Amino acid sequence: MKRVKADYDLCEANGLCEGFAPDIFQLDDDDNLNILDDKVTEENQDRVDQAVSACPKAALSVEEG
Repeated sequence: MKRVKADYDLCEANGLCEGFAPDIFQLDDDDNLNILDDKVTEENQDRVDQAVSACPKAALSVEEG
């Protein structure tokens, strides 16, 4: 199964990922990124891919496992 991962050392909490997939990514009140559901499915694959591609710091990735 594919899972979305975040490198929190690179993440600047720009929120672009949340804009593409708010059911997957969420910024909290302190601007920390939370991954609400790390599973990449057929239903969310396109939105996750868009979020990963849009990340200006390349802090997001999709990995097998």
